[in-house]
Amino acid sequence: MKKNLYIAALLCLTNYALQAQNSTDAIRFSQSDISGTARFSAMSGAFGALGGDLSAIGINPAGSVIFNNNQAGMTLAVYAKDNDSNYFGTKSNESDVNFDLNQAGVVWIFRDTEKSDWKKFALALNYDNTKNLSNTIFSTGVNSNSVSNYFLSYANGIQQGVLSNDFGSLNYSQQQAFLGYQAYIINPASNSSSETNYFSNVPLGANYFQRQSFTSSGINGKISFNAAAQYKDFLSIGINLNAHFIDYRQSTAFAEENDFQNTSTDYLVNRLAFYNDLYTYGNGFSIQVGAILKPTNEIRLGLTYQSPTWYNLNDELSQSAVAISRNDTSELAPDIVNPRLTMIYEPYKLRTPSKYTGSFAYIFGKNGLISFDYSLKDYNNILLKPTNDFIGENHYMATALKAASEFRLGAEYKIKNWSLRGGYNFEESPYKDAKVIGDLYGISSGLGYNFGDFKVDLAYTYSKRNYQNQFFTQGLTDYSTVSAINNSFFATVLFEL
Repeated sequence: MKKNLYIAALLCLTNYALQAQNSTDAIRFSQSDISGTARFSAMSGAFGALGGDLSAIGINPAGSVIFNNNQAGMTLAVYAKDNDSNYFGTKSNESDVNFDLNQAGVVWIFRDTEKSDWKKFALALNYDNTKNLSNTIFSTGVNSNSVSNYFLSYANGIQQGVLSNDFGSLNYSQQQAFLGYQAYIINPASNSSSETNYFSNVPLGANYFQRQSFTSSGINGKISFNAAAQYKDFLSIGINLNAHFIDYRQSTAFAEENDFQNTSTDYLVNRLAFYNDLYTYGNGFSIQVGAILKPTNEIRLGLTYQSPTWYNLNDELSQSAVAISRNDTSELAPDIVNPRLTMIYEPYKLRTPSKYTGSFAYIFGKNGLISFDYSLKDYNNILLKPTNDFIGENHYMATALKAASEFRLGAEYKIKNWSLRGGYNFEESPYKDAKVIGDLYGISSGLGYNFGDFKVDLAYTYSKRNYQNQFFTQGLTDYSTVSAINNSFFATVLFEL
């Protein structure tokens, strides 16, 4: 048995059935933020029955024909995220601020001069950053369970001889066992190549001082190709063909140290670290159809169906593990100590749930309005393919997730060239157990000024949600409880064309 260890296991990973993708990532790519133009954001996105806004096209495609004139606009956003983490009673805080192009679009209006009942037509092209994926979480605390159990959970049942093979010939479970084995975090019960039982080199019965740093960045964007038409004065219909794209990077650094004092067994691990970097990218497609009905001059009714988004995704994952024995005075590297190679998986598919939205708005002449949207999305319809490769993940999502409701309320009041806006939104947890991901509550406000040929709008949104940040899916399944607060600021410039 090797002593005085300072071993880094560096992995070159290839494509096999088991993927880096899991249910957490699938849910992440199935959700969206309330973000878009500043007017849209200031009213909490309650635009399903209103239209007349570039981002409202993404709620109800009939909304583009509500515009009176051709218009182009662009929105910049600042996202400020603040995460309070609690891990076994130890509290930590981490903040993240990033700047992004949040929206850009244009709409063209065509009026029928032949006195047809179809009075107006619209074509629009709009980009929305549907979900900002940048985030930073830091958790630390004292646990009675070691991360070595993560590697043991994969290793037990695998012959020792298999873990001596070339890494590229192993499947994902064997790769995780290989990582702990080669870093001397775990050892086989005997030297037999057919041995399938393993034990931990991390001493039992100690206190394990653990910390994890989580960082992510990226966007989940959508480009909508829109067409809409208005029949007489009371009905508008529209369709969106949506092109989606994901570019997401996630890094976790997990470190553990124990207080075991028996120096006679110097091969026992004192400190270890485990690094994971995931890069997910790909594109998708969805369709939206919607209608806006105007039964009276004051009332607007909206209905929208949004199809599932069918994604084609790719994962690249790199990992490394480092362990130091008790009598080694070396320090763990603060970051990756050697270049790490990457595993590239076979492309796979993700189907997100469809969404239904019903909307109501009341117009107070030319001075103000109030609007309400209700949406329903059934998250247990999320599906990863090929299904044979994701049996566990798909079964978990089908049983643990549920249909979730969302409410959006917005209001606007005009004073000459000024517009004052506010809103409230509530999004139900996608989980049957709301402790995993809690309900989301948000408020918004904003103002705008009409200069004639162009408009300037500003908005602020606040939202809060609690959730469990689980470090690993097996072996060490403990989690920190995170209270996430998002503060976002939007600025939009609109031009009449």
